[in-house]
Amino acid sequence: MRYMQDNKLFFLDTNILIYYYDKNENIKKIKAESLINQCWNRKIKLVISNQVLSEFVSVALHKLKLSVDEVYFVVKDIISFTGFIKIFYYDKSILSALEISKDFNLSFWDALIAATMKENNILNIYTENVKDFKIPWINTVNPVNS
Repeated sequence: MRYMQDNKLFFLDTNILIYYYDKNENIKKIKAESLINQCWNRKIKLVISNQVLSEFVSVALHKLKLSVDEVYFVVKDIISFTGFIKIFYYDKSILSALEISKDFNLSFWDALIAATMKENNILNIYTENVKDFKIPWINTVNPVNS
């Protein structure tokens, strides 16, 4: 489903989701919790992709050392919760990502996020990696260092 352009919708990058579930208390976790709790409390909607959920699973299992059961329930909750708008990449998205990667000198995975956002008319992203999304149609906001 492609969304009408909405300047209020923000895509949630993996790193912000990781900070939310990080068991270490630090300022980045607190700021990520503040942002994502607004979504859980239905004050805002956040956009998330199948790629971000997959990246989250990998990092949560290997770096955060969450159990498979914990990760399963987190992902299941996000998938079922309507406050998170789920978007997906497709086979054409991969080709677009390759072009974006080449044109803007980005990693393929960041370019795939950019392609998925563009295909779904999402213009904003919450990410700690602002430098990785220096693309003309994307507005980047770092919610954990602001």
